[in-house]
Amino acid sequence: MEIFKEFHFEAAHRLPNVPPGHKCARLHGHSFHVRLTVSGEAAEPSGWVMDFGDLKTAFKPILEQLDHYYLNDIPGLENPTSENLARWIWRKLQPSLPTLSAVEIRETCTSGCIYRGD
Repeated sequence: MEIFKEFHFEAAHRLPNVPPGHKCARLHGHSFHVRLTVSGEAAEPSGWVMDFGDLKTAFKPILEQLDHYYLNDIPGLENPTSENLARWIWRKLQPSLPTLSAVEIRETCTSGCIYRGD
């Protein structure tokens, strides 16, 4: 069984490795959407995979590093594509949340990435 919790944050970035003239090379911002998915059994007596509050607590310090920051200045996010952001969140969160099964990033309503680990 899988459960998920969704988060939002605002951040600016630019993509330094795109071809010359690409619009994403310019500084711009997004209202990022993050969906964290956790897998497990809905064990009794609780009947849930995990408490949504515990998932929120686990992600809070990571979210605080991202919200209203320039992503390129964060170590490990010098090239902050959606793919790299999803992988970065996974690597930060998975050690304390071993049941993490997916990190989804949406930088617009129609564009994003789903990462399921290495």
